[in-house]
Amino acid sequence: MSFAELGRRVSLSPPAVAERVQRLERDGVITGYRAELDPRALGYPLTAIIRVKPGMRQLPKIPALAAEIPEVGECLRITGEDCFHLRVHLRSIDELSGLLDRFLMFGETTTSLVNATPIPARDAIDDGVVRALYVFTLAMWRPQRAEVFGEILQIPRETEEA
Repeated sequence: MSFAELGRRVSLSPPAVAERVQRLERDGVITGYRAELDPRALGYPLTAIIRVKPGMRQLPKIPALAAEIPEVGECLRITGEDCFHLRVHLRSIDELSGLLDRFLMFGETTTSLVNATPIPARDAIDDGVVRALYVFTLAMWRPQRAEVFGEILQIPRETEEA
C-alpha cells in the first residue's frame, strides 16, 4: 500500500504518513516487509500440514530439523497433544514419505493434505499499519482525529477509571 493510499484512509498527507511509518519502524512496531509467493506458481502444488509429537528428549530437534528442510514453510510451537505444526510445500505426493521419515526419527507425525484455502493467510498488515497510525496519532495529541479513526476501525475507546 502506498503512503498516498494510507494517507487517504487516515486523512493525512503522504509526507505525514511517511514520517509516522518511519517512526513506527524505528520503534519496532513495523518489523519488516515481505513478498508473498504462490508455491503453486513455483512448482509446489501440494501443501500439507504436519503435526509432530516429539519423543522423550527430542523436543529441540524438531525445529532444528525443520529449519534444514527447504520445503518447510512454517514451523509453529503449539499447545496440546502435539508440540509442533508444520506447513510444507511439495512438488508431488511422492516427496511426502521421505519428508515424514526425517521427522519420525524424533517422534510421531500426523499429516493432513490441504485441499482448499477458503481464507488465505492474512497478517492484517494493512489494518495493522492503519491501527498503528491510529495509536501514533493518539500519542501525538490529536484526540479528535484519533476518535474518528477509532470509530472507522471499530477500535474500542479506552475507559477512564473512576
